[in-house]
Formats: sequence, structure tokens, C-alpha cells
Amino acid sequence: MNKTQNNINIKNKRAAFDYELIEKFNAGLVLTGTEIKSIRDGKASLVDSYCYFANGELWIKSMNISEYFYGSYNNHNSTRDRKLLLQKKELRKLDRKIKESGLTIIPVRLFINEKGYAKLQIALAKGKKEYDKRQTLKEKDDKRQMDRFMKR
Repeated sequence: MNKTQNNINIKNKRAAFDYELIEKFNAGLVLTGTEIKSIRDGKASLVDSYCYFANGELWIKSMNISEYFYGSYNNHNSTRDRKLLLQKKELRKLDRKIKESGLTIIPVRLFINEKGYAKLQIALAKGKKEYDKRQTLKEKDDKRQMDRFMKR
């Protein structure tokens, strides 16, 4: 039995621009039935979402998964807090890093793996200053011009 390929890859485009990504982790999500169906339809957004610790567990706040069109009274709340699943070792490491320095945890990418499970790539990140953002834009523009020049 061959599983169909899901090419769901929802990115947080502002993450790399606003933050310096230090280390990335893949986490599972605790979802309801209509949430996974909406993700498979590509109806999710990671804009303005962030991760936080509560009672030793990692949660994601304000990740928007639109209501499923065919869902009835069982439909979910689109911006509810969702639990992230990581190994205890990774959770302890992230919690320690957050407490000791000015770092935060942000979602970078939402995807469906080869087994059909929804996974969230999160990153330990440090906020960029305004001059860092300008430097990033300049480097991106320079790379684009060099690519154009090389193709000629």
C-alpha cells in the first residue's frame, strides 16, 4: 500500500528576517481530527506565533489553523494553544537555554512527514537589531545580483 505524497510545507518567512536562528528541533503536535485535515489542505499560518513552557511542557501559542470546511459541531478553535511533543532531554535543554539568556523559541516550518504525521520545526532564536536586518537585506540583494550576473 503506497501512501500519497503530501507536499505540505508551511513556512514562517519572518522568522529568519526577525531572528538569528541558533538551533533547530523537530517537534510533534497534539491535534484534533479537524486540525490535521485543515493542515493537509494547507490552511495554517505560523505568523506571530511563539512557544512557551508551562508545567515542564512546551506549548505553541497563536498558531492559526483554519476551521475545516466540512467540519460540523466538532470543529476546532482556530488559534488555541497546542502542545508540542519533544524528548525530555530536548525539553530540558530548551528550558535551560531560555532561562539563562535572552533567547526565545519560534516556529519555523510546519510539514507532514513521510508517515503522515504533522511536525513543527522550531528554532532557538535570538532577536535581531535593526542594523542586523538591514545587513541581511543587503546580503540577500547582493546574492540575487550575483546570480543574475552569473546566468548571463
